[in-house]
Amino acid sequence: MTIALIGATGRSGAALARALAAEGKPFIPVARDGAKWQALGLPGMLRTADLRDAEALRRALAGASCIVSTVHARWAPALLAAADAGASFVLMGSTRRFSRWPDAHGDGVRAGEAAFLASGRAGVMLHPTMIYGAQGEDNVRRLAALLARLPVAPLPGGGRALVQPIHQGDVTRCLLAALRHDWQDPQTIVIAGPAAIPYRDFLRAVAAAAGLRAPPILPIPALALRMAAPLTRIIPGLPHVGGDEVRRLTEDKAFDVAAMRTILGVEPIALHQGLALTFAPPHTTG
Repeated sequence: MTIALIGATGRSGAALARALAAEGKPFIPVARDGAKWQALGLPGMLRTADLRDAEALRRALAGASCIVSTVHARWAPALLAAADAGASFVLMGSTRRFSRWPDAHGDGVRAGEAAFLASGRAGVMLHPTMIYGAQGEDNVRRLAALLARLPVAPLPGGGRALVQPIHQGDVTRCLLAALRHDWQDPQTIVIAGPAAIPYRDFLRAVAAAAGLRAPPILPIPALALRMAAPLTRIIPGLPHVGGDEVRRLTEDKAFDVAAMRTILGVEPIALHQGLALTFAPPHTTG
Protein backbone atom coordinates (compact mmCIF):
# COMPACT_ATOMS: atom_id res chain seq x y z
CA MET A 1 0.00 0.00 0.00
CA THR A 2 1.34 3.41 -0.99
CA ILE A 3 0.02 6.01 1.47
CA ALA A 4 -0.32 9.71 0.68
CA LEU A 5 -0.82 11.80 3.84
CA ILE A 6 -2.66 15.07 3.22
CA GLY A 7 -2.15 17.70 5.92
CA ALA A 8 1.11 16.16 7.14
CA THR A 9 2.15 19.33 8.99
CA GLY A 10 -1.08 19.82 10.94
CA ARG A 11 -1.59 18.51 14.48
CA SER A 12 -3.36 15.25 13.62
CA GLY A 13 -1.36 14.86 10.41
CA ALA A 14 1.98 15.28 12.16
CA ALA A 15 0.91 12.86 14.91
CA LEU A 16 0.03 10.26 12.28
CA ALA A 17 3.28 10.90 10.41
CA ARG A 18 5.25 10.25 13.61
CA ALA A 19 3.31 7.02 14.21
CA LEU A 20 3.84 5.79 10.64
CA ALA A 21 7.55 6.60 10.88
CA ALA A 22 7.79 4.75 14.22
CA GLU A 23 6.23 1.68 12.59
CA GLY A 24 8.60 1.91 9.64
CA LYS A 25 5.75 2.42 7.18
CA PRO A 26 6.70 4.59 4.19
CA PHE A 27 4.31 7.35 3.19
CA ILE A 28 4.17 10.39 0.94
CA PRO A 29 3.66 13.59 2.96
CA VAL A 30 1.60 16.23 1.15
CA ALA A 31 1.41 19.81 2.43
CA ARG A 32 1.80 23.41 1.32
CA ASP A 33 4.69 24.49 3.56
CA GLY A 34 7.99 22.70 3.01
CA ALA A 35 9.66 24.51 5.92
CA LYS A 36 7.05 23.19 8.38
CA TRP A 37 7.61 19.66 7.15
CA GLN A 38 11.39 19.93 7.45
CA ALA A 39 11.00 21.27 11.00
CA LEU A 40 9.26 18.03 12.02
CA GLY A 41 12.42 16.05 11.22
CA LEU A 42 10.50 13.09 9.87
CA PRO A 43 11.35 10.83 6.90
CA GLY A 44 9.53 11.19 3.63
CA MET A 45 9.97 13.38 0.58
CA LEU A 46 7.35 16.11 0.71
CA ARG A 47 5.11 16.66 -2.28
CA THR A 48 3.98 20.27 -2.21
CA ALA A 49 0.42 20.98 -3.23
CA ASP A 50 -2.25 23.58 -2.63
CA LEU A 51 -5.62 21.88 -2.34
CA ARG A 52 -7.11 24.61 -4.51
CA ASP A 53 -4.80 23.63 -7.38
CA ALA A 54 -6.39 20.55 -8.98
CA GLU A 55 -3.41 19.75 -11.22
CA ALA A 56 -0.84 20.10 -8.43
CA LEU A 57 -3.00 17.91 -6.21
CA ARG A 58 -3.29 15.28 -8.93
CA ARG A 59 0.50 15.18 -9.27
CA ALA A 60 0.93 14.93 -5.49
CA LEU A 61 -1.44 11.97 -5.22
CA ALA A 62 -0.18 10.13 -8.31
CA GLY A 63 0.66 6.51 -7.54
CA ALA A 64 -0.95 6.52 -4.08
CA SER A 65 -3.21 3.54 -3.42
CA CYS A 66 -4.54 5.00 -0.16
CA ILE A 67 -5.25 8.67 0.56
CA VAL A 68 -5.36 9.61 4.22
CA SER A 69 -6.41 13.19 4.90
CA THR A 70 -6.41 15.13 8.16
CA VAL A 71 -7.51 18.42 6.57
CA HIS A 72 -11.06 19.73 6.74
CA ALA A 73 -13.63 17.40 5.19
CA ARG A 74 -14.80 20.11 2.80
CA TRP A 75 -11.79 19.19 0.66
CA ALA A 76 -13.10 15.65 0.11
CA PRO A 77 -14.48 16.40 -3.39
CA ALA A 78 -11.10 17.75 -4.53
CA LEU A 79 -9.29 14.70 -3.14
CA LEU A 80 -11.75 12.29 -4.74
CA ALA A 81 -11.29 13.99 -8.11
CA ALA A 82 -7.49 14.06 -7.90
CA ALA A 83 -6.79 10.52 -6.64
CA ASP A 84 -5.95 7.60 -8.90
CA ALA A 85 -8.84 5.32 -9.83
CA GLY A 86 -9.14 2.52 -7.29
CA ALA A 87 -7.44 4.42 -4.47
CA SER A 88 -9.05 4.03 -1.06
CA PHE A 89 -9.57 6.83 1.48
CA VAL A 90 -9.25 7.52 5.18
CA LEU A 91 -10.68 10.97 5.77
CA MET A 92 -11.12 13.12 8.86
CA GLY A 93 -14.51 14.71 9.41
CA SER A 94 -15.95 16.11 12.63
CA THR A 95 -18.93 15.54 14.90
CA ARG A 96 -19.81 19.14 14.12
CA ARG A 97 -21.71 17.58 11.22
CA PHE A 98 -24.33 16.52 13.81
CA SER A 99 -24.83 20.00 15.31
CA ARG A 100 -28.31 21.40 15.01
CA TRP A 101 -26.79 24.88 14.71
CA PRO A 102 -25.71 25.52 11.10
CA ASP A 103 -22.30 27.08 10.48
CA ALA A 104 -19.65 27.01 7.76
CA HIS A 105 -17.55 24.39 9.56
CA GLY A 106 -20.37 21.90 10.03
CA ASP A 107 -21.81 22.59 6.59
CA GLY A 108 -18.41 21.84 5.04
CA VAL A 109 -18.17 18.53 6.88
CA ARG A 110 -21.65 17.52 5.78
CA ALA A 111 -20.88 18.40 2.17
CA GLY A 112 -17.60 16.47 2.25
CA GLU A 113 -19.28 13.45 3.80
CA ALA A 114 -22.05 13.51 1.19
CA ALA A 115 -19.51 13.65 -1.64
CA PHE A 116 -17.52 10.76 -0.17
CA LEU A 117 -20.56 8.53 0.40
CA ALA A 118 -21.87 9.26 -3.10
CA SER A 119 -18.50 8.47 -4.68
CA GLY A 120 -18.68 4.74 -4.01
CA ARG A 121 -14.94 4.80 -3.23
CA ALA A 122 -13.74 2.36 -0.58
CA GLY A 123 -12.75 3.86 2.74
CA VAL A 124 -13.97 5.65 5.81
CA MET A 125 -14.55 9.15 7.13
CA LEU A 126 -13.81 9.39 10.85
CA HIS A 127 -15.82 11.96 12.78
CA PRO A 128 -13.90 12.90 15.95
CA THR A 129 -15.32 14.88 18.83
CA MET A 130 -13.20 17.65 20.35
CA ILE A 131 -9.56 16.52 20.18
CA TYR A 132 -7.23 17.26 23.08
CA GLY A 133 -3.70 16.24 23.97
CA ALA A 134 -1.99 17.17 20.69
CA GLN A 135 1.59 18.45 20.71
CA GLY A 136 1.79 22.23 20.76
CA GLU A 137 -1.24 24.47 21.02
CA ASP A 138 -4.18 22.60 22.46
CA ASN A 139 -7.78 23.22 23.48
CA VAL A 140 -7.28 21.89 26.98
CA ARG A 141 -4.13 23.89 27.72
CA ARG A 142 -5.83 27.10 26.58
CA LEU A 143 -8.80 26.27 28.79
CA ALA A 144 -6.50 25.70 31.77
CA ALA A 145 -4.80 29.04 31.17
CA LEU A 146 -8.20 30.70 31.14
CA LEU A 147 -9.34 28.92 34.32
CA ALA A 148 -6.25 30.20 36.11
CA ARG A 149 -7.44 33.78 35.53
CA LEU A 150 -11.20 33.48 36.06
CA PRO A 151 -12.78 34.05 39.50
CA VAL A 152 -15.88 32.22 38.27
CA ALA A 153 -16.70 30.12 35.20
CA PRO A 154 -19.78 31.53 33.45
CA LEU A 155 -21.46 28.65 31.61
CA PRO A 156 -24.79 28.53 29.78
CA GLY A 157 -27.22 26.40 31.73
CA GLY A 158 -24.58 25.82 34.38
CA GLY A 159 -22.54 23.62 32.03
CA ARG A 160 -24.93 20.67 32.06
CA ALA A 161 -24.59 19.91 28.34
CA LEU A 162 -22.59 16.76 27.63
CA VAL A 163 -19.17 16.54 25.98
CA GLN A 164 -17.09 13.48 25.03
CA PRO A 165 -13.58 14.63 24.07
CA ILE A 166 -11.05 12.26 22.51
CA HIS A 167 -7.30 12.20 23.15
CA GLN A 168 -5.00 12.79 20.18
CA GLY A 169 -3.33 9.43 20.79
CA ASP A 170 -6.67 7.68 20.26
CA VAL A 171 -7.29 9.66 17.08
CA THR A 172 -3.94 8.47 15.76
CA ARG A 173 -4.70 4.86 16.72
CA CYS A 174 -8.03 5.11 14.89
CA LEU A 175 -6.33 6.45 11.77
CA LEU A 176 -3.78 3.62 11.84
CA ALA A 177 -6.53 1.04 12.33
CA ALA A 178 -8.51 2.53 9.45
CA LEU A 179 -5.44 2.26 7.21
CA ARG A 180 -5.15 -1.43 8.05
CA HIS A 181 -8.84 -2.21 7.53
CA ASP A 182 -10.05 -3.65 4.22
CA TRP A 183 -12.87 -1.26 3.33
CA GLN A 184 -15.24 -2.40 0.60
CA ASP A 185 -17.36 0.75 0.34
CA PRO A 186 -17.54 4.26 1.83
CA GLN A 187 -18.43 4.36 5.53
CA THR A 188 -18.45 6.84 8.40
CA ILE A 189 -17.49 6.19 12.03
CA VAL A 190 -17.69 8.49 15.05
CA ILE A 191 -14.60 8.42 17.27
CA ALA A 192 -14.82 9.84 20.78
CA GLY A 193 -13.84 9.34 24.39
CA PRO A 194 -15.29 6.39 26.34
CA ALA A 195 -18.10 8.33 28.03
CA ALA A 196 -19.88 11.66 27.87
CA ILE A 197 -19.79 13.98 30.89
CA PRO A 198 -21.31 17.41 31.66
CA TYR A 199 -19.13 20.27 30.47
CA ARG A 200 -18.82 21.58 34.04
CA ASP A 201 -17.26 18.24 35.09
CA PHE A 202 -14.93 18.40 32.11
CA LEU A 203 -13.88 21.89 33.20
CA ARG A 204 -13.21 20.69 36.74
CA ALA A 205 -11.20 17.71 35.47
CA VAL A 206 -9.02 20.02 33.38
CA ALA A 207 -8.42 22.29 36.38
CA ALA A 208 -7.47 19.32 38.58
CA ALA A 209 -5.07 17.90 35.97
CA ALA A 210 -3.43 21.31 35.61
CA GLY A 211 -3.03 21.67 39.38
CA LEU A 212 -5.54 24.50 39.58
CA ARG A 213 -8.46 25.28 41.83
CA ALA A 214 -11.56 25.04 39.67
CA PRO A 215 -13.48 28.34 39.73
CA PRO A 216 -17.11 28.15 40.88
CA ILE A 217 -19.61 27.57 38.09
CA LEU A 218 -21.82 30.59 37.41
CA PRO A 219 -24.96 29.57 35.49
CA ILE A 220 -25.83 32.20 32.89
CA PRO A 221 -28.60 32.19 30.27
CA ALA A 222 -27.17 31.33 26.88
CA LEU A 223 -28.72 34.41 25.30
CA ALA A 224 -26.96 36.70 27.78
CA LEU A 225 -23.62 35.03 27.08
CA ARG A 226 -24.15 35.29 23.34
CA MET A 227 -24.84 39.00 23.67
CA ALA A 228 -21.69 39.45 25.78
CA ALA A 229 -19.49 37.37 23.46
CA PRO A 230 -18.33 40.35 21.32
CA LEU A 231 -16.72 41.84 24.46
CA THR A 232 -14.11 39.07 24.40
CA ARG A 233 -12.62 40.79 21.36
CA ILE A 234 -11.72 43.89 23.35
CA ILE A 235 -11.05 42.66 26.91
CA PRO A 236 -7.32 41.90 27.30
CA GLY A 237 -6.38 38.39 28.40
CA LEU A 238 -9.60 36.71 27.28
CA PRO A 239 -9.76 34.37 24.28
CA HIS A 240 -12.20 35.35 21.57
CA VAL A 241 -15.51 33.54 21.99
CA GLY A 242 -18.14 33.77 19.28
CA GLY A 243 -21.87 33.66 19.76
CA ASP A 244 -22.03 30.42 17.78
CA GLU A 245 -19.57 28.80 20.21
CA VAL A 246 -21.76 29.77 23.14
CA ARG A 247 -24.77 28.28 21.40
CA ARG A 248 -22.95 25.00 20.79
CA LEU A 249 -22.20 24.79 24.52
CA THR A 250 -25.91 24.29 25.07
CA GLU A 251 -26.24 21.08 23.00
CA ASP A 252 -25.23 17.60 24.09
CA LYS A 253 -22.28 16.02 22.29
CA ALA A 254 -22.68 12.40 23.35
CA PHE A 255 -21.98 9.58 20.89
CA ASP A 256 -22.01 5.81 20.62
CA VAL A 257 -18.46 4.51 20.07
CA ALA A 258 -19.40 0.87 19.43
CA ALA A 259 -18.14 1.02 15.82
CA MET A 260 -14.87 2.54 16.99
CA ARG A 261 -14.42 -0.40 19.32
CA THR A 262 -15.63 -3.23 17.09
CA ILE A 263 -14.56 -2.17 13.59
CA LEU A 264 -11.39 -0.25 14.41
CA GLY A 265 -10.55 -2.22 17.56
CA VAL A 266 -9.67 0.95 19.49
CA GLU A 267 -10.66 1.32 23.15
CA PRO A 268 -10.43 5.03 24.02
CA ILE A 269 -8.60 6.03 27.19
CA ALA A 270 -10.46 7.65 30.07
CA LEU A 271 -10.49 11.42 30.37
CA HIS A 272 -8.40 11.45 33.56
CA GLN A 273 -5.72 9.37 31.81
CA GLY A 274 -5.67 11.61 28.77
CA LEU A 275 -5.46 14.76 30.87
CA ALA A 276 -2.62 13.27 32.92
CA LEU A 277 -0.71 12.69 29.69
CA THR A 278 -1.53 16.19 28.47
CA PHE A 279 -0.23 17.97 31.57
CA ALA A 280 2.66 15.63 32.38
CA PRO A 281 6.13 17.24 32.31
CA PRO A 282 7.82 16.60 28.94
CA HIS A 283 10.51 14.32 30.39
CA THR A 284 7.89 11.87 31.67
CA THR A 285 5.98 11.48 28.39
CA GLY A 286 8.82 10.12 26.28
